[in-house]
Amino acid sequence: MPSPRDRGSAEEDRAAQHLRDRGYLVVARNWHSRFGEIDIIARDGPVLAFVEVRSRAGTGFGGAAASVGPAKRARIVLAARAYIAMEGVDPELPLRFDVVALEGDDVVVHRDAFQVDDRCSHGF
Repeated sequence: MPSPRDRGSAEEDRAAQHLRDRGYLVVARNWHSRFGEIDIIARDGPVLAFVEVRSRAGTGFGGAAASVGPAKRARIVLAARAYIAMEGVDPELPLRFDVVALEGDDVVVHRDAFQVDDRCSHGF
């Protein structure tokens, strides 16, 4: 029986491969800052996408994508802001927040899954 950490790593591998198969260029995985972690950072053409990977056995209670609530979104935004500052990302580069939902055998990419809003902007 794989540990939750091993299972999470395998799920992120699966999500990263799914993104690559759709033309994304993965530039970082499991990027950490004091604000939190970003599972995958990838280029999708001219856009830099910050990707949260979520897994659920099924679609009950809204499924995997619905599990990215306001607090999690705020942490992702803060971590993305740290990445942009630390890596010297061009301020004109378009940004997007995606969620990859793994539900059983299904992999669904929710492009532009959430927007930076007043509750989680912190300077964007």
